[in-house]
Amino acid sequence: MEKVEQVDVRIKNYLESACYEKWARVYATVDRGMVVTSNIVKCINACLFEARELPVYDFLEEIRQMFARWNLKNHTSTSHTFTTLCGRPQEMLVDNEEASLHMKVVPSNNYVFSVHNEGRTYIVCLENKTCTCKRFQIDEIPCSHAWAILKKKHFDVGPYCSDLYKPSNLLNTCCIPIRPLPNQNEWNVPGYIKDQIVQPPNHKKLPGRPSKKYRDMTYNELYGKKRKNSCSTCGFKGHNRRSCRNGPRIV
Repeated sequence: MEKVEQVDVRIKNYLESACYEKWARVYATVDRGMVVTSNIVKCINACLFEARELPVYDFLEEIRQMFARWNLKNHTSTSHTFTTLCGRPQEMLVDNEEASLHMKVVPSNNYVFSVHNEGRTYIVCLENKTCTCKRFQIDEIPCSHAWAILKKKHFDVGPYCSDLYKPSNLLNTCCIPIRPLPNQNEWNVPGYIKDQIVQPPNHKKLPGRPSKKYRDMTYNELYGKKRKNSCSTCGFKGHNRRSCRNGPRIV
């Protein structure tokens, strides 16, 4: 919050009044981050950058072919995956296992444990899949503290990982093939749609991307009072000594 305050103190006050659970992933009461608010839209737009210049039919066909390639690639790679999770979640799981090697586990009951690491104590509940470090809840993958408990109790890590990252779930997502479209002459188009004439919009967009000049400027830099330099000869503001028409100031 200190960095936010340096940019604009009003943003800091607004975030604090809105409560932490509405904007901070650690305190969020719903699933956020990689699961719900992923950046898949920007990824697709970047892949279709050149296809935007095509006609509508060719553009839609390019989208269909792109998703068909992705679907086949994901299905093939997942069918040859024999790890607990797929892709990046599996790498995170391995990193958490390596970080849990030198942690001390103290049981409280069958589900609640305290884990000591580098002078700090973390409380882990295997029944609710929670940890005071918040990584267990956010990633939905056992954090390093939960890993230390699972290794001590000789528990399988699979039931404590989200089903979204497992190969079986990804195979079910890619099991439906994307079929190619028939020839355009064989389409059965109703008459009221075939006779409909679609006009282009009246608004004409300017060519090129919007300017980035003011994107990184703060509120005070945009709308604040502009600073004026003073003349070193007369001491008045609004001009410099080269354009000064006043006499030298009296010291």
